Amino acid sequence: MTMCLWTYKRPFQYDGNDYEVKYSFSLKTYTSQLFCNGTLVEKCTHSFDGDFKVVVHKFQPISQPNNLTKEVVVSVGYFSWLSVGIEVSVGSDLIYESHPGKDIHFATKKLENLGVSDNTIEGNEKRKLQSEKWRKNKPSIFADIGIGAAFFIVAKVTGDLRTAAFTGVFLGIALVIIQRFVKVDLLGGFAIFGTMMLLVSAIFSIAFQSEFLVQLKGTFMGLLSASVLLVDGAFNKGGYFGTRFARYVNAPIQHRYFVLGLALIGSCMAGMNFSVATQLTEEQWLTYDTFVETPVYLVMFFILVWRAGKKAGPGVY
Repeated sequence: MTMCLWTYKRPFQYDGNDYEVKYSFSLKTYTSQLFCNGTLVEKCTHSFDGDFKVVVHKFQPISQPNNLTKEVVVSVGYFSWLSVGIEVSVGSDLIYESHPGKDIHFATKKLENLGVSDNTIEGNEKRKLQSEKWRKNKPSIFADIGIGAAFFIVAKVTGDLRTAAFTGVFLGIALVIIQRFVKVDLLGGFAIFGTMMLLVSAIFSIAFQSEFLVQLKGTFMGLLSASVLLVDGAFNKGGYFGTRFARYVNAPIQHRYFVLGLALIGSCMAGMNFSVATQLTEEQWLTYDTFVETPVYLVMFFILVWRAGKKAGPGVY
Protein backbone atom coordinates (compact mmCIF):
# COMPACT_ATOMS: atom_id res chain seq x y z
CA MET A 1 0.00 0.00 0.00
CA THR A 2 1.41 3.38 -1.02
CA MET A 3 1.71 5.96 1.75
CA CYS A 4 -0.12 9.21 0.99
CA LEU A 5 1.98 12.28 1.78
CA TRP A 6 -0.67 14.99 1.31
CA THR A 7 -4.22 15.47 0.07
CA TYR A 8 -5.77 18.61 -1.44
CA LYS A 9 -9.56 18.98 -1.24
CA ARG A 10 -11.42 21.15 -3.76
CA PRO A 11 -15.24 21.21 -3.33
CA PHE A 12 -17.75 22.73 -5.76
CA GLN A 13 -21.46 22.57 -6.53
CA TYR A 14 -23.26 21.84 -9.78
CA ASP A 15 -26.88 21.12 -10.67
CA GLY A 16 -27.84 21.09 -6.99
CA ASN A 17 -25.27 18.43 -6.07
CA ASP A 18 -22.14 18.65 -3.90
CA TYR A 19 -18.95 17.61 -5.68
CA GLU A 20 -15.43 17.36 -4.33
CA VAL A 21 -12.04 16.63 -5.85
CA LYS A 22 -9.47 14.95 -3.61
CA TYR A 23 -5.97 15.16 -5.07
CA SER A 24 -3.28 13.20 -3.20
CA PHE A 25 0.31 12.19 -3.88
CA SER A 26 2.91 9.74 -2.64
CA LEU A 27 6.59 9.40 -3.43
CA LYS A 28 5.87 7.68 -6.76
CA THR A 29 2.30 8.52 -7.82
CA TYR A 30 -0.42 11.15 -7.70
CA THR A 31 -4.15 10.42 -7.58
CA SER A 32 -7.23 12.53 -8.30
CA GLN A 33 -10.65 11.38 -7.08
CA LEU A 34 -13.99 12.97 -7.97
CA PHE A 35 -16.90 12.56 -5.53
CA CYS A 36 -20.60 13.42 -5.95
CA ASN A 37 -22.55 13.72 -2.70
CA GLY A 38 -19.88 11.61 -1.01
CA THR A 39 -19.90 8.85 -3.65
CA LEU A 40 -16.80 8.18 -5.76
CA VAL A 41 -17.48 9.02 -9.41
CA GLU A 42 -14.03 8.59 -10.93
CA LYS A 43 -10.46 7.93 -9.84
CA CYS A 44 -7.29 8.60 -11.87
CA THR A 45 -3.77 7.63 -10.80
CA HIS A 46 -0.55 8.56 -12.61
CA SER A 47 3.13 7.92 -11.94
CA PHE A 48 5.65 10.72 -11.65
CA ASP A 49 7.38 10.24 -15.00
CA GLY A 50 8.96 13.62 -15.67
CA ASP A 51 5.87 15.82 -15.66
CA PHE A 52 2.73 16.79 -13.75
CA LYS A 53 -0.17 15.99 -16.03
CA VAL A 54 -3.38 17.96 -15.67
CA VAL A 55 -5.90 15.30 -14.63
CA VAL A 56 -9.22 15.46 -16.48
CA HIS A 57 -12.44 13.97 -15.10
CA LYS A 58 -15.43 13.69 -17.45
CA PHE A 59 -18.90 12.67 -16.32
CA GLN A 60 -22.58 12.96 -17.11
CA PRO A 61 -24.52 14.66 -14.30
CA ILE A 62 -28.04 13.75 -13.20
CA SER A 63 -30.49 14.22 -16.09
CA GLN A 64 -31.58 17.78 -16.62
CA PRO A 65 -35.07 18.92 -17.78
CA ASN A 66 -36.25 17.38 -21.05
CA ASN A 67 -33.68 14.58 -20.58
CA LEU A 68 -30.93 16.89 -21.86
CA THR A 69 -27.51 16.29 -20.34
CA LYS A 70 -24.22 18.00 -20.94
CA GLU A 71 -20.87 16.46 -20.24
CA VAL A 72 -19.09 18.09 -17.31
CA VAL A 73 -15.29 18.29 -17.41
CA VAL A 74 -13.27 18.81 -14.22
CA SER A 75 -9.57 19.61 -14.78
CA VAL A 76 -7.11 19.33 -11.89
CA GLY A 77 -3.58 20.70 -11.97
CA TYR A 78 -0.84 22.64 -10.18
CA PHE A 79 -1.18 26.43 -10.41
CA SER A 80 2.06 26.76 -8.38
CA TRP A 81 4.75 24.40 -7.18
CA LEU A 82 2.90 24.00 -3.87
CA SER A 83 -0.84 23.95 -4.57
CA VAL A 84 -3.50 22.43 -6.81
CA GLY A 85 -6.54 24.07 -8.39
CA ILE A 86 -9.55 22.88 -10.39
CA GLU A 87 -11.54 24.20 -13.33
CA VAL A 88 -15.08 22.99 -14.10
CA SER A 89 -16.47 23.30 -17.63
CA VAL A 90 -19.80 22.40 -19.20
CA GLY A 91 -19.43 22.18 -22.94
CA SER A 92 -17.29 25.16 -23.91
CA ASP A 93 -18.33 27.23 -20.87
CA LEU A 94 -16.08 27.57 -17.83
CA ILE A 95 -18.46 27.62 -14.87
CA TYR A 96 -16.12 27.38 -11.87
CA GLU A 97 -12.51 28.01 -10.87
CA SER A 98 -11.19 27.17 -7.41
CA HIS A 99 -8.49 29.81 -7.85
CA PRO A 100 -9.70 32.45 -10.34
CA GLY A 101 -6.97 33.84 -12.57
CA LYS A 102 -4.53 31.02 -11.80
CA ASP A 103 -3.23 28.69 -14.51
CA ILE A 104 -3.60 25.03 -13.55
CA HIS A 105 -1.18 24.16 -16.39
CA PHE A 106 1.59 26.09 -14.56
CA ALA A 107 3.70 23.07 -13.57
CA THR A 108 3.30 21.36 -16.95
CA LYS A 109 4.42 24.48 -18.83
CA LYS A 110 7.36 25.11 -16.50
CA LEU A 111 8.66 21.56 -16.87
CA GLU A 112 8.28 21.75 -20.65
CA ASN A 113 10.33 24.97 -20.69
CA LEU A 114 13.00 23.29 -18.59
CA GLY A 115 13.03 20.31 -20.92
CA VAL A 116 12.04 17.96 -18.09
CA SER A 117 8.67 16.95 -19.48
CA ASP A 118 9.63 14.73 -22.39
CA ASN A 119 7.37 11.93 -23.61
CA THR A 120 9.55 10.93 -26.56
CA ILE A 121 11.13 7.49 -26.80
CA GLU A 122 14.44 9.02 -25.71
CA GLY A 123 12.76 10.71 -22.76
CA ASN A 124 11.12 7.49 -21.64
CA GLU A 125 14.40 5.61 -21.94
CA LYS A 126 16.11 8.33 -19.90
CA ARG A 127 13.53 8.00 -17.14
CA LYS A 128 13.94 4.21 -17.13
CA LEU A 129 17.69 4.67 -16.77
CA GLN A 130 17.14 7.12 -13.91
CA SER A 131 14.82 4.65 -12.19
CA GLU A 132 17.40 1.89 -12.56
CA LYS A 133 20.13 4.13 -11.13
CA TRP A 134 17.92 4.99 -8.17
CA ARG A 135 17.27 1.27 -7.58
CA LYS A 136 21.02 0.60 -7.51
CA ASN A 137 21.93 3.65 -5.40
CA LYS A 138 19.08 3.32 -2.90
CA PRO A 139 20.90 0.92 -0.51
CA SER A 140 23.96 3.17 -0.20
CA ILE A 141 21.79 6.27 0.36
CA PHE A 142 19.79 4.53 3.08
CA ALA A 143 23.03 3.28 4.63
CA ASP A 144 24.37 6.86 4.82
CA ILE A 145 21.10 8.08 6.34
CA GLY A 146 21.16 5.22 8.84
CA ILE A 147 24.69 6.00 10.02
CA GLY A 148 23.81 9.70 10.36
CA ALA A 149 20.68 8.85 12.35
CA ALA A 150 22.68 6.51 14.60
CA PHE A 151 25.23 9.27 15.29
CA PHE A 152 22.44 11.70 16.23
CA ILE A 153 20.58 9.22 18.45
CA VAL A 154 23.71 8.04 20.30
CA ALA A 155 24.84 11.64 20.83
CA LYS A 156 21.40 12.58 22.17
CA VAL A 157 21.07 9.54 24.46
CA THR A 158 24.62 9.46 25.87
CA GLY A 159 25.43 13.16 25.62
CA ASP A 160 28.92 12.12 24.47
CA LEU A 161 30.03 13.03 20.94
CA ARG A 162 33.05 10.75 21.22
CA THR A 163 30.84 7.70 21.76
CA ALA A 164 28.67 8.82 18.84
CA ALA A 165 31.75 9.22 16.63
CA PHE A 166 33.01 5.73 17.44
CA THR A 167 29.53 4.35 16.78
CA GLY A 168 29.59 5.92 13.30
CA VAL A 169 33.04 4.52 12.59
CA PHE A 170 32.02 1.04 13.81
CA LEU A 171 28.92 1.04 11.61
CA GLY A 172 30.97 2.25 8.64
CA ILE A 173 33.50 -0.56 9.07
CA ALA A 174 30.63 -3.02 9.41
CA LEU A 175 29.28 -1.78 6.04
CA VAL A 176 32.67 -2.37 4.41
CA ILE A 177 32.74 -5.93 5.77
CA ILE A 178 29.12 -6.64 4.77
CA GLN A 179 29.83 -5.28 1.27
CA ARG A 180 32.17 -8.21 0.66
CA PHE A 181 29.30 -10.67 1.09
CA VAL A 182 26.38 -8.94 -0.67
CA LYS A 183 25.76 -7.90 -4.26
CA VAL A 184 23.99 -4.60 -3.59
CA ASP A 185 26.18 -1.50 -3.52
CA LEU A 186 26.36 -0.20 0.07
CA LEU A 187 29.27 2.17 -0.49
CA GLY A 188 28.02 4.19 -3.46
CA GLY A 189 30.62 2.89 -5.91
CA PHE A 190 33.54 4.44 -3.98
CA ALA A 191 34.69 1.40 -2.05
CA ILE A 192 38.44 2.16 -2.04
CA PHE A 193 38.15 5.90 -1.42
CA GLY A 194 35.33 5.41 1.09
CA THR A 195 37.29 2.82 3.04
CA MET A 196 40.37 5.05 3.17
CA MET A 197 38.32 8.02 4.39
CA LEU A 198 36.68 5.77 6.98
CA LEU A 199 40.09 4.66 8.27
CA VAL A 200 41.23 8.29 8.48
CA SER A 201 38.04 9.10 10.38
CA ALA A 202 38.69 6.22 12.79
CA ILE A 203 42.29 7.34 13.39
CA PHE A 204 41.08 10.90 13.99
CA SER A 205 38.46 9.71 16.51
CA ILE A 206 41.02 7.59 18.39
CA ALA A 207 43.81 10.17 18.37
CA PHE A 208 41.68 13.19 19.32
CA GLN A 209 39.12 12.19 21.93
CA SER A 210 37.89 15.72 22.57
CA GLU A 211 34.21 16.49 21.96
CA PHE A 212 35.15 19.79 20.35
CA LEU A 213 37.53 18.02 17.98
CA VAL A 214 34.74 15.57 17.14
CA GLN A 215 32.75 18.59 15.99
CA LEU A 216 35.72 19.74 13.90
CA LYS A 217 36.18 16.30 12.31
CA GLY A 218 33.74 17.29 9.56
CA THR A 219 35.94 20.29 8.77
CA PHE A 220 39.10 18.19 8.70
CA MET A 221 37.56 15.43 6.59
CA GLY A 222 35.95 17.99 4.28
CA LEU A 223 39.26 19.71 3.61
CA LEU A 224 41.00 16.37 3.12
CA SER A 225 38.45 15.10 0.59
CA ALA A 226 38.42 18.50 -1.14
CA SER A 227 42.20 18.29 -1.50
CA VAL A 228 41.98 14.81 -3.06
CA LEU A 229 39.24 15.99 -5.45
CA LEU A 230 41.30 19.06 -6.34
CA VAL A 231 44.30 16.90 -7.26
CA ASP A 232 42.12 14.60 -9.38
CA GLY A 233 40.44 17.52 -11.12
CA ALA A 234 43.55 19.60 -11.71
CA PHE A 235 46.04 16.89 -12.69
CA ASN A 236 43.89 13.96 -13.84
CA LYS A 237 41.03 15.91 -15.49
CA GLY A 238 38.60 14.30 -13.06
CA GLY A 239 39.41 10.87 -14.46
CA TYR A 240 38.88 8.99 -11.19
CA PHE A 241 35.93 10.65 -9.47
CA GLY A 242 34.32 12.15 -12.56
CA THR A 243 33.90 8.82 -14.32
CA ARG A 244 32.45 7.21 -11.20
CA PHE A 245 29.96 9.98 -10.50
CA ALA A 246 28.91 9.93 -14.16
CA ARG A 247 27.48 6.45 -13.52
CA TYR A 248 25.06 7.85 -10.95
CA VAL A 249 23.84 11.18 -12.31
CA ASN A 250 21.13 11.34 -14.96
CA ALA A 251 23.14 13.32 -17.52
CA PRO A 252 26.57 13.52 -19.14
CA ILE A 253 28.92 15.72 -17.13
CA GLN A 254 32.16 17.52 -17.83
CA HIS A 255 34.43 15.52 -15.54
CA ARG A 256 37.06 18.12 -14.67
CA TYR A 257 34.47 20.87 -14.07
CA PHE A 258 32.39 18.54 -11.92
CA VAL A 259 35.26 17.28 -9.75
CA LEU A 260 36.67 20.76 -9.21
CA GLY A 261 33.16 21.88 -8.29
CA LEU A 262 32.95 19.07 -5.74
CA ALA A 263 36.24 20.22 -4.27
CA LEU A 264 34.82 23.74 -3.92
CA ILE A 265 31.63 22.43 -2.30
CA GLY A 266 33.70 20.33 0.11
CA SER A 267 35.72 23.38 1.11
CA CYS A 268 32.54 25.43 1.63
CA MET A 269 30.94 22.70 3.77
CA ALA A 270 34.15 22.43 5.82
CA GLY A 271 34.06 26.18 6.41
CA MET A 272 30.39 26.09 7.39
CA ASN A 273 31.02 23.25 9.84
CA PHE A 274 33.91 25.18 11.40
CA SER A 275 31.77 28.30 11.79
CA VAL A 276 28.89 26.40 13.41
CA ALA A 277 31.20 24.42 15.69
CA THR A 278 33.07 27.50 16.93
CA GLN A 279 30.21 30.01 17.07
CA LEU A 280 27.23 27.95 18.28
CA THR A 281 26.56 25.50 21.10
CA GLU A 282 27.22 21.77 20.91
CA GLU A 283 23.47 21.11 20.81
CA GLN A 284 23.03 23.54 17.91
CA TRP A 285 25.96 21.97 16.08
CA LEU A 286 24.43 18.50 16.47
CA THR A 287 21.16 19.74 14.97
CA TYR A 288 23.04 21.38 12.09
CA ASP A 289 25.15 18.28 11.48
CA THR A 290 22.11 15.98 11.38
CA PHE A 291 19.34 18.01 9.75
CA VAL A 292 20.86 21.01 7.94
CA GLU A 293 24.22 20.05 6.50
CA THR A 294 23.02 17.29 4.17
CA PRO A 295 20.13 19.27 2.56
CA VAL A 296 22.48 22.23 1.97
CA TYR A 297 25.05 19.92 0.41
CA LEU A 298 22.46 18.26 -1.83
CA VAL A 299 21.22 21.62 -3.14
CA MET A 300 24.78 22.63 -4.04
CA PHE A 301 25.47 19.18 -5.50
CA PHE A 302 22.46 19.19 -7.85
CA ILE A 303 23.25 22.73 -9.00
CA LEU A 304 26.75 21.47 -9.82
CA VAL A 305 25.33 18.47 -11.72
CA TRP A 306 23.16 20.85 -13.75
CA ARG A 307 26.07 23.17 -14.54
CA ALA A 308 28.46 20.30 -15.33
CA GLY A 309 25.82 18.84 -17.64
CA LYS A 310 25.58 22.14 -19.56
CA LYS A 311 29.37 22.17 -19.89
CA ALA A 312 29.45 18.66 -21.31
CA GLY A 313 29.51 18.08 -25.04
CA PRO A 314 30.20 15.23 -27.47
CA GLY A 315 33.57 13.81 -26.63
CA VAL A 316 34.23 16.42 -23.94
CA TYR A 317 35.29 15.16 -20.47
